[in-house]
Amino acid sequence: MDFGQAWSKVSEPTKSAWRTSATATNNTLDALAPTFAPLAARWDAEADRRKALRTPENLKALIAAQREHNSARATAAQAKSQRQAARSMEKNPLSTARRSARTAHKAARGHHAEARTGLKAARKQYPATLKARAAQAHAVHAVPGAAASWLMSTAEHWTLWPASVSAGLIGLNVAALAIGRRKPRVVVDDDVSAEERRLMERLAPSYWVQHAEERGLSGTLTEHPEVTAAGIVCGVRLDGKWSAKALAAQADSVRALLGMKTETRMQISRGSHGDRALIVIRTRSASDGVSMIWTPDHVGIGVDEVTGEFVDLPLKAGVHVLLAGITGMGKSVSWRPLVMRAVMDDAWTVVVIDPKRQEAIGWQHCLRCVGQETDREERMARIYAMVQELTREMHRRQGMATGAAWAPDGRPENRFLLCVIEEGAAIVRMAKRKEYADVMDLLEELWSEARSVGFQFVWATQFPTKSVGVPAAVKENMSARLSLTVGAGEAERAIFGETAQQEGWLPSKLDGIPGRAMLQYKKRGTDPLRLWHVTDGMIAGLPKAAPWHSPTSTDAPAQDTATRHLSLVKAPLDGVPAPREAGAPALTESETKVLQALVDAGKPQRHRDLVEAAGMAKATVSKALNGLTGHGLVVRDGQTYATTDAAKEVSA
Repeated sequence: MDFGQAWSKVSEPTKSAWRTSATATNNTLDALAPTFAPLAARWDAEADRRKALRTPENLKALIAAQREHNSARATAAQAKSQRQAARSMEKNPLSTARRSARTAHKAARGHHAEARTGLKAARKQYPATLKARAAQAHAVHAVPGAAASWLMSTAEHWTLWPASVSAGLIGLNVAALAIGRRKPRVVVDDDVSAEERRLMERLAPSYWVQHAEERGLSGTLTEHPEVTAAGIVCGVRLDGKWSAKALAAQADSVRALLGMKTETRMQISRGSHGDRALIVIRTRSASDGVSMIWTPDHVGIGVDEVTGEFVDLPLKAGVHVLLAGITGMGKSVSWRPLVMRAVMDDAWTVVVIDPKRQEAIGWQHCLRCVGQETDREERMARIYAMVQELTREMHRRQGMATGAAWAPDGRPENRFLLCVIEEGAAIVRMAKRKEYADVMDLLEELWSEARSVGFQFVWATQFPTKSVGVPAAVKENMSARLSLTVGAGEAERAIFGETAQQEGWLPSKLDGIPGRAMLQYKKRGTDPLRLWHVTDGMIAGLPKAAPWHSPTSTDAPAQDTATRHLSLVKAPLDGVPAPREAGAPALTESETKVLQALVDAGKPQRHRDLVEAAGMAKATVSKALNGLTGHGLVVRDGQTYATTDAAKEVSA
């Protein structure tokens, strides 16, 4: 029969149906292969072990042991019969004949036991083949099953279920081995690289199960790998003592088994179930091919490397941001996209506090910047004055608050305020000097209270430790945490908490790539992202603009003085609290107590002296002093505070 000619006469729909059926069958067998692969692997390993032991030397030893055992068994049988004969001939159990027969029988039995033990050991050293053992095991149920079918049958009706069950067990054994030994086809797209193709072939269950034991990974089994936008993703089934954490600890063994390049990034995390893990090999990134240069059309702060989706960090009052990264990772430019959004929004304005000068110099033509001064002492003094001004501005806005959420009213001084502190560690060090001792207290007050009156803060540092760049007051008040590459251990815990390493927040493993970061905000996970890059040329190209000043500022522009809190007016301006009486500012109860303590002292007082005299908390006294300074009733000289002439009139 000409099969080629017959095939050519088969209709195309029929051929298509056959191909579809064959494809479905192959896919089903490929899906079942990982399930039976461990059984096939153990079977083949045992078969190979038995085959390796079946050497001519071990066969000779087995034959000798069998010969010795047969001889010892015959000797023991003969000694037993002689003992029985002596017992029948002699009635006295202590007679010489019976004692001699008993001793000989005992010695023969001992020798027989030793020979039997030797035979067992020789059989272990020369075992039967696994096929022979399988045939023996199946014969245990096949022979009785066939006999039962024959005995339970009649001439008219044959009872086949005992034999069919036995045949089914034999068929299941054979099928499980065949499927387990099957090498599933790893479907690889044409656009994958040679490295990805090689890794996927080694991640295939058939390869993994054959080599896992060599690397100490016995008890783990991979599923079918897939290529995604983030690279190769492969699930792993965990048996016995294994957990996702234990597998992650064996990352070096996994890399060795896969033959992975040293520079290739790999992540091992928890899978969809407790007995599953997930291996992600970063052979590619969803951000590949995406221009990271910021434009006004870009959304958020960057791109998720895994999903390719835009990652947003809202420009929103109260969403304070902790930003960390070691030198060279792009910390100083990571907050630029957020600032650019504020610059483009008429409802927002920005203040940049930069003890390191570089960013303040770049933005000073269009934003309120502090820190560009050359002299270090002058720079610290201006930074401290800026923090005081922000505190007075917060108090001014709190006096205007009506209970509703803060909203700009069209006046420049009442816009939402984004305040960027470029190097927080310098502020912490500054607080160790006597004249700036309360700067961290003022900032903590701002973080906790100013969120309700339109403030948003960014605290950036390249020294993310609890003692330097991220003290407790900072960490407790930050809503979002953005980290570029930092050191392992203490830095990771200072940013993301004590359980950072257990939860996978490991920015130390970002491979030192500038602009690559991890963001902890709301429900976002540990997937890395790439940040938009705002160039120096973009900043220089921004149009010049009048910087923001608080109406309480002593160096505010002339056009803003009409709205200053301290102006003596007969009628209050819109949104400004009315004075208690003509010519006198409205004071809170705490401000009144602190002012009275200063007047009663009759000389300049230190902050701690006022805390004792007024009997109030340190933060409350600081807040009151800032308010009195803004009213022009108190002046500060180094570490002491003194009243002005206006204070005497108010107290009188």
